[in-house]
Amino acid sequence: MLKIREAIVVEGRYDKNTLSQVVDTVILETAGFGIFRDEETLALLRRIGAKRGLILLTDSDGAGFLIRNYLKGALPQDQVKHAYIPDRYGKERRKRRPGKEGKLGVEGMPPAVLEAALRQAGATVLGEDSAPPQAPPLTKADLYACGLSGGEGSREKRQKLLRKLDLPAHLSPNAMLPILSALYDRNALLEEMRNL
Repeated sequence: MLKIREAIVVEGRYDKNTLSQVVDTVILETAGFGIFRDEETLALLRRIGAKRGLILLTDSDGAGFLIRNYLKGALPQDQVKHAYIPDRYGKERRKRRPGKEGKLGVEGMPPAVLEAALRQAGATVLGEDSAPPQAPPLTKADLYACGLSGGEGSREKRQKLLRKLDLPAHLSPNAMLPILSALYDRNALLEEMRNL
């Protein structure tokens, strides 16, 4: 079990139950869209974020991104890290049928996938040596140079790259930057683009 410094924010109790089998940290629920009108929970998230930092881990469907984007605007950006689960199609065991988009949520992800998502987000794992220094992050200019934004066919190229890298299809160019920066340097990304 990973001991993580940051608190993790998930959508609901089933996500929390699944994640609590993987990590030892504070796990907070948004109650889905309930967070949109819950000032007390927002105040709590700000307080814990200031003390420990937060990792947002929402589903990879449209609803999950709506909640993530709301929290992204409501919380101080320097206190928040973003963990993303890949697009995997299917249904959770407790449900009769798949969700609206047919994607598995956090509760349907295997422990190894959740651990990898948290590590890629830069979670501070207590008891492990600190990570080696990272290369400078990618910029919007890098995405443009790779044909991932601002040009004809860039959306299709982004979707193809996201599928290849097993990342959520809902990622915009701006949302891709911190994720790709965590996973690749400029040369590695260019190599990935050449292999598309």
